[in-house]
Parts: sequence; C-alpha cells; structure tokens
Amino acid sequence: MLRQAAKRSAITGGLTIAGLLHSLGLMRQARGRGAIFTLHHVRPKQARAFDPNAHLEITPEFLDMTIAVLKRDGYRFIALDALPDHLASGDRRPVAIFTLDDGYRNNLDHAAPIFSKHGVPFTVFVAGGFIDRTHTLWWETLADLLEGQSQLSFDFGAGKETVALGSLHEKQAAFDRFAAFVHSIDEATAIARLNQTAQTLGIDAIKITATLTLDEAGLKALIENPLASLGAHTISHRSVTRLSDETARAEMDLSARRVEQITGYRPKSLAYPYGFASAVSARDHRLAANLGFTTALTTQPGTLSDTVNTAALPRISLNGHFQKAGYVSALASGIAFKLMGMR
Repeated sequence: MLRQAAKRSAITGGLTIAGLLHSLGLMRQARGRGAIFTLHHVRPKQARAFDPNAHLEITPEFLDMTIAVLKRDGYRFIALDALPDHLASGDRRPVAIFTLDDGYRNNLDHAAPIFSKHGVPFTVFVAGGFIDRTHTLWWETLADLLEGQSQLSFDFGAGKETVALGSLHEKQAAFDRFAAFVHSIDEATAIARLNQTAQTLGIDAIKITATLTLDEAGLKALIENPLASLGAHTISHRSVTRLSDETARAEMDLSARRVEQITGYRPKSLAYPYGFASAVSARDHRLAANLGFTTALTTQPGTLSDTVNTAALPRISLNGHFQKAGYVSALASGIAFKLMGMR
C-alpha cells in the first residue's frame, strides 16, 4: 500500500505540473486533435474499507464537472464513430470522446443522465459473456472474496498455501498477487479456480456479474438514448494477445455479432480487454482492422494525433483517485504524457 501511495503521489505531482504548464499556455501542441476518455463505474461513492478497484469508479458529480471543464477548454464533443472522419478533416478544434467499458448498470442509472444533460454522445463497450451471465468480473469477485476473509487457502501452482488477509496491507498484497496469477497462466483456468474458491465461501461470481452489469434488456433500454451506442469488448474479456489467432479473432467477431443482435447493426468500434501494452499486440490491431472495426481502443494513455493508428487508439482514464477539475485539464492537455515520454 505504501508503494501505491507513492505512485499516486507521483502522479498527483505530475498532474499538478501539467496543469500549471497548461494554465500558462505552454506545450499547446501536446493536446493534439483531442482525447478519448475511459470510464468504468459512474456511481455515488460508498465507503469501503478494502477498495482495490476504487480507481475504476468516479462519481456522477465528477463526470458532470469533467464535461463542464472540457467545454470551458474549448473541446467539441463527438461520437466515437465520427472520429475517423474528424481525423481526416481539416478541423483542428480539439474533440472529446467518452467511452465506458464493461456495461455496468450504473452507466444507465447515473452516467447516461449526465451525458443527456450536456448533450454528449457516449459509447459503452460490452462483453458478451457479461451480458449473458456466462463469464465473470474476476476483479469484482476477488475484491468481495478478500474483503470478507482473514485468511484464504489457494493453490497458485505449487500446492495449496495459506494467504494472510488480516490487514488492509495484506489484502492489497493478495489482490495484486491474484491479479498477477490471472495474467500469468491460462486466464480462463485462473478465473475458474478463483470462482470455485469464492463459491466454497458463499460468494457467487455469476451473481456479482448479474448485479453489476446490464443484460440485454438493460442495454436495449440504454440505447433508447439517442446519445448512446454500444461497442464490442470480446466475449470472455480475456487479454487477446495471449490467445491464438483463431480464438482472438472469434472473440472480437462474436462480440460484434452479440452487439448486433441487440442494436440491429454491427458495431464499428472495439475496445480491447484491459488494453494495456502487454494485453494487446500488433497482431490484434490487424485482426480488428480486418474484421471491419474502424476504431479499436486500448487503455494506453495519450492524446489523438494526425498519425494515430485507429486500430490502436489511446485513451485517458478518468481515475477514481484523481477526481479534481484541475486534473481534467491537465490530462486532456496531453502535457503529462509528453513529460513522461508517452504520446
């Protein structure tokens, strides 16, 4: 937890410097053509002693503030599907695009009303396995599992061992270890073992998915909003780069077909699960392009440029640990990423 606190402190410092440079009108070119923002949960904050997924949620009030700040800073809001035409045009006004991953119920209940208030379009990326309750949100299952235990028996590959969970520090260390485990072996196998352990302790991983995410009826209600659209997010939410060519392609294609069953048209956009550098590769960019996706999104941070690869678009995370108006301008400016040697 000390390491995480140090990391957040360093990010806060970087955002503060970026915000100052932005306010002075410096490094304006870092803003590029605009930015795509990543959100997950949008909901009123509920206090939780152990909250390893806090970075994945923002409040409706912060979303409202974010849009107001971007309006003040001169951004034009467009739908994701309009991005290729914008990049091909001579319009140099910066654009802001909003996307939300995983299809949480609170996207309908709390995010959509804010977007409607401001007339801002948004795209929700949904995984077929979450819609149909065949796959689970392992990070949510894990948080609930670790929160309620003082110790846990689990086999990480060398036989069963006891994992200490007596303190928040131990719980966070265990969360990080389980997350590394999920990404170190076959992901489906790791998640199945985690779900089985949860089940023995009275935690139903499928029920968590059903409670937190929208089903087909909920998604149809969401897209009654003319500002809302759906994008593909695979079926199982596994890191595509770790899958075979055939499986990765099927995950993308079947996800698009599942969305088409709900909307009546095939989506033009895809968000790679996780989306960080080691979770998606150049092969996956080619697969997405070959399947007809005109935009495919990572979670690698950065702003948009004339030369950006539309099969590997950067996004800026609206992070629950950094919910201040000044941080919005600092992030959108792109200055922080330039200072860190990114896009």
